[in-house]
Amino acid sequence: MNTTIKGLWVLPCALFALSGAAQALEFSGYVRSGVGDSVEGGTQSCFQLPGAQSKYRLGNECEQYIELDLRQDLLKLDDGSVISVEGMAQLYNEYGHTPEFTGDHGFARMNQMYAEWSKMPALNGGSFWAGRRFYKRNDIHISDFYYWNQSATGFGLDEVMIGDRKYSYVFSRKDNYDQKPYINRHDFNVGGFQTNPGGEVEVGVSYIDKPDSTDAHSGWALAMQHKQIEFLGGVNTLALQYGEGPGTGLGYTGDPTLDDSAKSWRVVEFFDWQVTPRFGGQFEVVYQKDTRPDGDDQNWLSVGVRPSYAITEQFKLVTELGRDQVEAPGGTRKLTKFTVAPTWSPAGPGFWERPEIRLYYTYASWNEAAQRAASQMAAGSALSDTGAFGSDLHGSNFGVQIEYWWK
Repeated sequence: MNTTIKGLWVLPCALFALSGAAQALEFSGYVRSGVGDSVEGGTQSCFQLPGAQSKYRLGNECEQYIELDLRQDLLKLDDGSVISVEGMAQLYNEYGHTPEFTGDHGFARMNQMYAEWSKMPALNGGSFWAGRRFYKRNDIHISDFYYWNQSATGFGLDEVMIGDRKYSYVFSRKDNYDQKPYINRHDFNVGGFQTNPGGEVEVGVSYIDKPDSTDAHSGWALAMQHKQIEFLGGVNTLALQYGEGPGTGLGYTGDPTLDDSAKSWRVVEFFDWQVTPRFGGQFEVVYQKDTRPDGDDQNWLSVGVRPSYAITEQFKLVTELGRDQVEAPGGTRKLTKFTVAPTWSPAGPGFWERPEIRLYYTYASWNEAAQRAASQMAAGSALSDTGAFGSDLHGSNFGVQIEYWWK
């Protein structure tokens, strides 16, 4: 076994060893795995528009991916508070390569490893935590877009109740895997604003310190989100975000070399529905405008929908249609992607029921501006002229995939 992968099991094994000290051991996880090919021959190559921060997922994922999480309560104190530890192993490997989860085409790492002191009377039921943690991850499922995500390596106070409001704070040094320099970041959140029956608003501000490096700057971002339950048989979410300098990363820490003349704002709207036990789905719209002092401005619009209809209690027909458009120097890039997926769902007919085992066929088309950008920015990718589809402006994939999450 690879040394890196072997090391990932040290913490889970330690948690099992401690399980006799407390009763509540929780095991949760996520897995997606499959095999796919392009109609033109060769391994499946996925479709994503250069400049778009996400892609529509159904029949358009080109990796084996696993998350295995263990959480152990170590001690319950007399005041009712609980001390716990949690660790998660993450395994990733690209299609078309031996699943070694290491090297140029895969990786294995601990993406969560933290301790938490929860249900603290001194914090009015809130928590204190420290380590590397997934935290306040707001995402759109059909495109896997984490638009407001405060996951980080650091420490924080979680949902301290003061009156009817929930206050949270995080200090972090690194908030995403691709962030290279360590930068001090502060995230403040307040939730619990009841705006209407079934509606709640959460607001947040992020401040990013100026790092100790040449040509670096501080930055900030604001976010406001309204979530409405029991809306047309589902849940509706609307989020508004704005950032300057490194805050233009919005949900993450952006480029620290940007000053306050660099600005970004974003609107996110998505709707989850389950109108009947058999008919559900998700719809999304994302618009982001980036203004840069060097004229490298960009506007990104994404619109997509994934409806799911269960023909029987265990068989669904799932489709997905997504459109991305990026206005940038060099022309407006466009990508349209459609997938049809007959799906076996042994857990039931609902949109969110898992596991799902899918057969899928995906078709995508794009324009010349998208191909030029892909050839320059991502040579060898599906949309580039050196990719699986050559100089064509369209392509198709097919395959089988399983997706499962549990807790």
